[in-house]
Amino acid sequence: MAPAEVRPIAVKVLSVGSHPDDHTELGRLLASHEPPFCSNCRFELTVADDVNGALRALENDRIPIVLSECDLGKHTWRTLLARLEQLQDPPFLIVGSRSADEFLWAEALNLGAYDVLAKPFRASEVVRTLGLAWLRWSRAERPRRVAVA
Repeated sequence: MAPAEVRPIAVKVLSVGSHPDDHTELGRLLASHEPPFCSNCRFELTVADDVNGALRALENDRIPIVLSECDLGKHTWRTLLARLEQLQDPPFLIVGSRSADEFLWAEALNLGAYDVLAKPFRASEVVRTLGLAWLRWSRAERPRRVAVA
């Protein structure tokens, strides 16, 4: 009897932004790298154009990591973060920006984002950051909302 094939564990990432080229670039990057710390894992990318699209994607799938542009049409990453925090089991938010500086980094972390990544993305930094976020999330090292009856 042949051994059963082991399915890889999907490390799900939701990319939120209005630039299709950014989603394509991120998709290529993630397809060509394995998450660190997990030899049987692969990245799986879902995309959304805006806050509402992101929330719809999160209703349909349990996605632990959201990578968002700073500006999301009439909203920003702050709006998305506030909406994510209302979820029962919120994903980690990582903000991607071409103008990532210490002010954005400090604001994002102080408001509850997981991290900030500078664009254009460096593969090693993206893979490391997403991998560490998933590892922390999968080990339940995240705030949980408690339902009050």
